[in-house]
Amino acid sequence: MKKSALAIILGGGQGSRLYPLTESRSKPAVPIAGKYRLVDIPISNCINSDIKRMFVLTQFNSASLNQHIKNTYHFSHFSTAFVDILAAEQTPDNPTWFQGTADAVRQCMNHFLNHEFDYALILSGDQLYHMNFNKMIDAHEKSGATISIATLPVTAKEASEFGILKTDSENLITSFIEKPNASLLPEWTSEVSDESKAEGKHYLASMGIYIFNRELLIELMSNPDTKDFGKEIIPQAIGKQKILSYQYEGYWTDIGNIDSFFEANLGLTDDIPKFNLFDNSSKIYTRARVLPPSKITGATTIDKSVVAEGCIINGAQIEHSVIGIRSRVGYGSTVTNSYLMGNDYYQNLEEIRHNSENGIINIGIGDRCFINHTIVDKNCRIGNDVRLNGGSHLEDTNTNLYTIKDGIIVVKKGAILPDGFTL
Repeated sequence: MKKSALAIILGGGQGSRLYPLTESRSKPAVPIAGKYRLVDIPISNCINSDIKRMFVLTQFNSASLNQHIKNTYHFSHFSTAFVDILAAEQTPDNPTWFQGTADAVRQCMNHFLNHEFDYALILSGDQLYHMNFNKMIDAHEKSGATISIATLPVTAKEASEFGILKTDSENLITSFIEKPNASLLPEWTSEVSDESKAEGKHYLASMGIYIFNRELLIELMSNPDTKDFGKEIIPQAIGKQKILSYQYEGYWTDIGNIDSFFEANLGLTDDIPKFNLFDNSSKIYTRARVLPPSKITGATTIDKSVVAEGCIINGAQIEHSVIGIRSRVGYGSTVTNSYLMGNDYYQNLEEIRHNSENGIINIGIGDRCFINHTIVDKNCRIGNDVRLNGGSHLEDTNTNLYTIKDGIIVVKKGAILPDGFTL
């Protein structure tokens, strides 16, 4: 009988590095690829691996995430499958909020132990990747390990951003260092594939994906002093536990900041994207919306772009961009190197007519706009002749309407930019 796994998806902390996208939503609820949410990635990987009992742990701005999961993941009444949200809660035993990844799991252990499972699969809610977790579980069982860590070959430049580990000839982890200084790296090379070597990837980084045997997890969670898996649990377990490094060599990115989020989304427009949305065996599941097909009128040109359903694009130029659900782009507007998240609803014709007669800006992108190197969050109203030209010439700043980070303009959710607005 194949042993069973329970998935625990960590929603992350306040998500300050993804601000302002996390101003009113948790990290796992941030829209990605025009129609999904970040949390759909680990959940879909679990479903595709036939792991259908999942908990999502969160504590900040969890209302929209709750709503998304409630409206999306419905399993048969006769199935044991579920996706449940566990928001941080203060109890007599736990008077504080989650203090780290391990502390989050510890505070929710009573919920996990209501279920039978042999392995706890611990995942992050803000990563973009396809993975068959069954292969990792099989490797874990075969090795006789009590902990397994998914690892990724990385370059010396990338290594200082990760927890780096060393392995022996059996892929068992012998040592671990968190975000090593460049001067230490020569001592931390590991055996990787020839393909990785050719790309200069000589170091093994932890992906923050773990498998724990049930009994060991219970034992480790009994110590309230350890708050984090990467900083405490894993380093302290080396030499005491049999820890397997499961090498993964596909596409993976940690969406920790605006720059990586922006790059990951625009990467989906490549002819052959590193993250493949068009894979029958690795489908990404999300809320099933009843939306019409996108409508494109006028002398519109669209190149190297992804357009979600329900959009209305009028005589515009769209290039190297992701256009999210229900987006509206006006006549003569240009959108390049940008991500429009779209809208949560349509305005009816009467409302549009009323707004036009009274000088009120409608939802979407107006006429004759130029939008480049920009993220436009949900439900924004951008007037006519607006010019948003992101790039390195712009300094980091934050206002009520927009934020600029690393040259990327982020128009905040629901913001109204008047006619002629320029950045």
